[in-house]
Amino acid sequence: MSEFMKALSVSASGLKAQAGRLRHVSENIANADTPGYRRKTVPFETEFRDERIAGRVRTGRVQLDNSDLDRIYDPSHPLADETGQYDGSNVDLMVEIADAREAQRSYEANLKMFDQARQMSSSLMELLRK
Repeated sequence: MSEFMKALSVSASGLKAQAGRLRHVSENIANADTPGYRRKTVPFETEFRDERIAGRVRTGRVQLDNSDLDRIYDPSHPLADETGQYDGSNVDLMVEIADAREAQRSYEANLKMFDQARQMSSSLMELLRK
């Protein structure tokens, strides 16, 4: 496999992994007000499908954040117990926005790397045609 193809493969795996991460961040934001919802996190893992391709990543299994759920006081809520409280979610919107921005920047960096490798490959082909 050529070095250009390796670079394209590595950056494509990064694009796919960051897209998966953004999907889970958006699910967390969408469910921030859902009672009993636990924040989802997704780790990145190195792919070892082929020893010659180093640097490829993929998303691992989705994990639930086991931190305590917020207790919300609202006696009129249907899920409220005898004390008038119910379990909210453990989603912190500031953390989710920071994760989304980090994933966006990583996605952009992988896209730039993909584009650079593609441009170098095209330039090489043009040189070889002459």
